[in-house]
Amino acid sequence: MIAEPIRSTTVTVPHPSYWRRVREACDRHGVLLVFDEIPLCLGRTGRLFACEHFDVAPDLLCLGKGLGGGVFPMAALLAREDLDVAASTSLGHYTHEKSPVGAAAALATLGVIDREGLLERARTMGSLALHLLRGLASRSPLVAEVRGLGLALAVELKDIPVVAAADAAERILYGALERGLSFKVSQGNVLTLMPPLTITEEELRRAVGILDAVLREVHPGAGPRGS
Repeated sequence: MIAEPIRSTTVTVPHPSYWRRVREACDRHGVLLVFDEIPLCLGRTGRLFACEHFDVAPDLLCLGKGLGGGVFPMAALLAREDLDVAASTSLGHYTHEKSPVGAAAALATLGVIDREGLLERARTMGSLALHLLRGLASRSPLVAEVRGLGLALAVELKDIPVVAAADAAERILYGALERGLSFKVSQGNVLTLMPPLTITEEELRRAVGILDAVLREVHPGAGPRGS
């Protein structure tokens, strides 16, 4: 079974017991559990691996993106010890593997995460971000839900009589870009926010302020901006 422990594009976090029940079912039926953590590994959620939030260990764990520190393409596959049977076997030659420079970038990334306390920083800044975004949500009838784990954050929009959620999301995306804030829109109505783990409080507040201003521009009925 191959799955993301947390749906990265919409930051959908399952019930705390969900993956434990899946793990038990896989064990009963002899099924390998493979987690794809390529978008969320290495601290994004406030833990080194997202699956740690659920106290579940997969049989195989796919890593990428953040492994190269955002500057070099690098990926890896972690395997349960008895499945690690190809240590000295070439499995092919692809863009993200067997690169000495990529390996150096990955080791440097792991060192920075440790030395700069980025796991704790993701938890602290993520908590602040949720607080600010929930304040924004309380003022805007366009916002259906705010959710997140660490610095993986999402603002889900809803249809209202004067504007459809998908149309609002498009306008918010480009309005924010004009002001210097970049993010993705998923499923047509989910603003997916993935700030760097090194973001400062000042930068975070500025980002939420931009989002707040654009929301009020798209729907002027939202209340005044708070702190």
